[in-house]
Amino acid sequence: MTSSSTPTIVEEIVPLFFVEEIDRSVAFYKQLGFELAREWSPDGKLTWCRLQRGGAAVMLQQACEEDGPVAGRGRGVIFYFNCADVDTIHREFIASGLQLPAPKIAFYGEKQIHFHDPDGYELCFQSTVKQA
Repeated sequence: MTSSSTPTIVEEIVPLFFVEEIDRSVAFYKQLGFELAREWSPDGKLTWCRLQRGGAAVMLQQACEEDGPVAGRGRGVIFYFNCADVDTIHREFIASGLQLPAPKIAFYGEKQIHFHDPDGYELCFQSTVKQA
């Protein structure tokens, strides 16, 4: 790349989760307030979809044999969702029927809720704690 070149802008990253029961996973993410944005349903069976909530998105794909073993999927990765107020999100999730721990403040100033989706992917919703 030369100094006069402008790099192409990357607009977003959207993780793809291989899931064991896509309908169960879609229902879970809908409980988190995500909405179905796109889907692929060959032969009338949901196989892949993109769900969005505000500026955040995830893709789900029905796992098959070629995707490898379930053990270890998502290991070593945490998906952080930044939000305006984690306490409000927490109340919303509880009202939707989820049983989640109370938010905690991390040593670096983010108030967070950590939990796992039905396939073991670790999720964290967080907001910055206002300094006094």
